[in-house]
Amino acid sequence: FLGIQFDRRGDELTAVLPFDEKLIGNPMLPALHGGVSAGFLEVTAIIELAWALRWEAMESGHPEAQTLHLPKTIDFTVDYLRSGLPRDAYARARVNRLGRRYASVHVEAWQDNRARLFAQATGHFLMPAGAE
Repeated sequence: FLGIQFDRRGDELTAVLPFDEKLIGNPMLPALHGGVSAGFLEVTAIIELAWALRWEAMESGHPEAQTLHLPKTIDFTVDYLRSGLPRDAYARARVNRLGRRYASVHVEAWQDNRARLFAQATGHFLMPAGAE
């Protein structure tokens, strides 16, 4: 529904949220809906974790390397720093801790200038059993 895409360059994964009118929450500003921003950040964190698990499995030659395991969200806290403008948005996640049972991720989202974030989030995730 959101149309989120991912661009991988080397070991870096960037999420892209292409602008669409349906993503506007307040047409008077106009600004991206807060739920759209939060969903964008959470999907970015989950895909970054799944990618990190797969990358780790590939490097170790684990037979599960071809399977994409998705973690489950325990909690997710979003900081809305400014209004998301009616244009494309980008996000990158950083895995702070990746354990067998638990992971912690920080995500930042921007539009025109990476130094000028419009939202950021921290999430904690339950790792899938098959990802060990």
